[in-house]
Amino acid sequence: MIILIPAYEPDQQLPALIRSIRDAEPWATVVVVDDGSGPAYKDVFDGVKALGCHVIGYARNRGKGFALKTGFGFIADHLPGRNVVCADSDGQHTIVDILRVAAAVQPGSPAMVLGTRNFTGNVPARSKFGNTATRLLFTLATGERISDTQTGLRGYPAAMLPWLRSVRGERYEYELNLLLEAKHAGYAITTVDIATVYLDHNSGSHFRPLADSVRIYAPLLKFLASSFTAFLVDTVVFLLLTLVTDSLLLAVLGARAVSSAVNFLINRRVVFEHGRDRPAAAAGLRYFSLVLVLLAANYGLIYALDALSVGALPAKILAEIALLTVSYLVQQRFLFSRRTAKAVYGRQSVRL
Repeated sequence: MIILIPAYEPDQQLPALIRSIRDAEPWATVVVVDDGSGPAYKDVFDGVKALGCHVIGYARNRGKGFALKTGFGFIADHLPGRNVVCADSDGQHTIVDILRVAAAVQPGSPAMVLGTRNFTGNVPARSKFGNTATRLLFTLATGERISDTQTGLRGYPAAMLPWLRSVRGERYEYELNLLLEAKHAGYAITTVDIATVYLDHNSGSHFRPLADSVRIYAPLLKFLASSFTAFLVDTVVFLLLTLVTDSLLLAVLGARAVSSAVNFLINRRVVFEHGRDRPAAAAGLRYFSLVLVLLAANYGLIYALDALSVGALPAKILAEIALLTVSYLVQQRFLFSRRTAKAVYGRQSVRL
């Protein structure tokens, strides 16, 4: 087992964590990544090194995701073939929970292990809100439920390291991206309950609420912006066609033909990270097949609402909102998903 700890401007919680690891597992290998903390923190890292840790790093701050991938690279090059447990440096993870997560990582298993908190007790508001938001985002994007998507206590089998290094993201969005892409890469997710610990209201965290939240929520925000643009186009064309034709069906068909073309181009080029991995013709065929299915559902909903004497515009808005989640799930998971070779263990379902 290797314990990997990314650290940026750490306080004395880091050496305290290392001492607790040494007390419980004297021979455990610990790798600490200095994420560009600067000269002011040299004494802290020297003290950690004196406790028998491998300390690596670089000159300027690059973000937690970059630090983790740097650590994975060091382990793959210098300490290959061993499972890795990642823990935060700010005292949020107890040695008991670190060892429990480590024990849950099965050699040869295609599954990552998350140490998940239940967020009871005195939890800072920004932490509770952030986890709730990302949990909903994850469920929206994958259809799966994980109670703690922001946990930094995670275990990975050695065979997973090459994939871990390939996933995009250099800051806090990286850990969410791992969860979003795991299933497509053939990896399962298991969980272990851990204690919820916040020392001094999580003052040691370097999470930037605005900038880092934008990074984390970017995939969904881009999709919503694209969908809203298509919605505006669709609505304008729909209203124009209702003025020149008495056919609801023609109005819905014409509006959707224009707006779906706009939506496809934006999603393929801007919204989904791997949107252009597939040939345009293949992606287009899948996309417009989805459009036809959603179009039928859209028409059915609007027709039903019209029968209930709901106005054309309110009916249109309600139908679009109802189908938005379905559209995102299908596009993210099937239309514009990453094209990868099947993992050596085969595709696994998420186990919770």
